[in-house]
Amino acid sequence: MKRSSGILMPIFSLPSPYGIGDFGQVAYDFVDFLVETQQSYWQILPLGTLSYGESPYQSYSAFAGNPYFISLDFLRDEGLIDDKDFDGLDFGANDQEVDYDMVYASHDQLLRKAVDTFSARGFSADYETFILNQKEWLLDFADYMAIKDHFGGVSWLDWPDETIRQRTGIAIRYYRQLLADKWTYHQVTQYFFFKQWHQLKAYANQKGIQIIGDMPIYVSSDSSDMWRSPQYFKTDQNGHPSVVAGYPPDPFSETGQLWGNPIYNWEAMAKDDYAWWKERMGMLFELYDVVRIDHFIGFNAFWEIPVGDETAKNGRWVKGPGYDLFESLKEHFRHLPIIAEDLGLVTEEAKALLAVTGFPGMKILQFAYDAQNDSDYLPHNCQKQSVVYTGTHDHNTIKGWYNDEITDETRAFFDAYSHRQSSESASQAMIRQAWSAPSYLAITPMQDLLELDGTARINSPGTLGGNWSWRMKPHAITDDLIASLTELTRRYKRERTPKKRT
Repeated sequence: MKRSSGILMPIFSLPSPYGIGDFGQVAYDFVDFLVETQQSYWQILPLGTLSYGESPYQSYSAFAGNPYFISLDFLRDEGLIDDKDFDGLDFGANDQEVDYDMVYASHDQLLRKAVDTFSARGFSADYETFILNQKEWLLDFADYMAIKDHFGGVSWLDWPDETIRQRTGIAIRYYRQLLADKWTYHQVTQYFFFKQWHQLKAYANQKGIQIIGDMPIYVSSDSSDMWRSPQYFKTDQNGHPSVVAGYPPDPFSETGQLWGNPIYNWEAMAKDDYAWWKERMGMLFELYDVVRIDHFIGFNAFWEIPVGDETAKNGRWVKGPGYDLFESLKEHFRHLPIIAEDLGLVTEEAKALLAVTGFPGMKILQFAYDAQNDSDYLPHNCQKQSVVYTGTHDHNTIKGWYNDEITDETRAFFDAYSHRQSSESASQAMIRQAWSAPSYLAITPMQDLLELDGTARINSPGTLGGNWSWRMKPHAITDDLIASLTELTRRYKRERTPKKRT
């Protein structure tokens, strides 16, 4: 595998003028930055709709896209909205943080105007083709979102009409007629989303940049996925989740992590030869060039917590589907471009599952510099068949880690091991370590490239509020940054292979 490198940068963190990053010109400019600095990959976070705490790992659908990533400028270019529609709208005053309440209110108003204009023109053949190609999930998603809004935004588990909770044919037809405008809105905004995303991805690919997308292992109970396929989840006699997902107590959390997602009924999924997973992975392989599977070890064994518990303490380990799932996927797709997030409690069984799949695992340098042991994450221990990260969206920035999280002993070991010079920041030293490692692919978050402190952290696991909101300042990328990243990438032979002329 050729040595290469890339940058982790969420879409929402791009410096769009509309309160949240989007698929507009700023995204194309970021691709150009990657090209100029000889990068090969742009890693992003999940693109799905947001359902809980603005986390992209809690979505109303495993298939639908986040409509707030739709470029308003491009809708204006198409004449679907115009300048006067922006009058009086507030997207949030802070250009370093997403104000989701402001974004929701302003974008919803503009998107509804765009949908009305689009509908009034008459649906295009391209739109009709999109609906036909995506009908397996799209119609259920539009149903779910329209009915959810009709009942005040609550989950399907709390809808007062039992007939629609159970998705009877009569109820579906009734609510589609009753909520026709809402139903259409969600289909059209998904069309806008996928049209713009595929155009952006095509631009990146044409420039030699591949997209690494993130797949959350679980879905939300408040989702069209569980509503349309409850048989694939562990439920009680009322159809409610009987157990939920999380992670056991560890040195980072005395009570563990209570994620709250419903648990898959793997026996039912296996009986259907994992049809739902084939549908899901097929969509992801269309969206991305490479899929990073979050919490990969959960396919070997997962932590199952009784519903109603307030912490993860009383959970238990349960066996997952193991290689049976991936064998079925390999037979269906032949090629599985996957990176496995093999972090957490990595048992020998989990290691064996990773080995038999052949997927590259992850090496996190912030976990490496314990002077008391020869960590598997130290650069000299990184295997070629791995992806080395300075940190991920769940970690502090390098500057925050170095200044605020580690002991003096760890700090001294890091400085000595990395041969850090007095003129070199901790961020620069760790990125250099990643780029010099044997791993075929090296990735660093954009905040670390900008040498930002812990206030630029994306997410602190197990906490609510203040996450998923960091935005890069406009003009943060300087000529000096471009020059230094380009030189580093060439020095460690990770530069892109020039495209052959045809």
